[in-house]
Amino acid sequence: MKALILIFLTMCFCVISFLAFSHEQHAEQAPTVTAAAPATGTRDAQTWFTDTPLQDQNGNTLRFYSDALQNRVVLLNVIFTSCTDACPLITRKLKEVREVLGDKADGITFISLTSDPLRDTPAVLKAYTLKQGVDGPHWLFLTGDKAQMDLVLGRIGQIVPTPEQHSTQLIVGDVANKRWSKIRPDAPAAAIAQRLQLLTMPVVGR
Repeated sequence: MKALILIFLTMCFCVISFLAFSHEQHAEQAPTVTAAAPATGTRDAQTWFTDTPLQDQNGNTLRFYSDALQNRVVLLNVIFTSCTDACPLITRKLKEVREVLGDKADGITFISLTSDPLRDTPAVLKAYTLKQGVDGPHWLFLTGDKAQMDLVLGRIGQIVPTPEQHSTQLIVGDVANKRWSKIRPDAPAAAIAQRLQLLTMPVVGR
């Protein structure tokens, strides 16, 4: 009897292990959208990122690629203003990054995209920037209607069924030279600033 119970438990463990492994494999193999643009020129990058019209915190309409990304060194992240934990903490971290960069900060554009466009109007984003002390010409907070934001967020690998489900990873890029990477938001401000400074340096051989 004990032997039968042991065999039964072993079989159950194997089945559960197989299902867990299958779930992990499915998650790993699920299609994802990366921030890397196609490698065949600026026109393709514009097609990839799209020129979706969005609004900044001042109510200005900007085309996502042509006005916000093209020929810039950028840092992208996703927030929503009603968040009370990670979003304001990361915003403050990025404010510190700009302080570490000093006079080099003006050559780098930060772009914070909302995952909650239904509530985060330009006026709400403006109030958020003022509250956080980050309102400036080199830091864009962008919103739009839900379809516009879903498209743009999808292009940078951020498909968010609800505002809270956005990733907190930072995406940094030298758009002109198609150099992109991701950074954990808990990295030290100095380390994030150093990565951005490296992206501002000329590419050898170009």
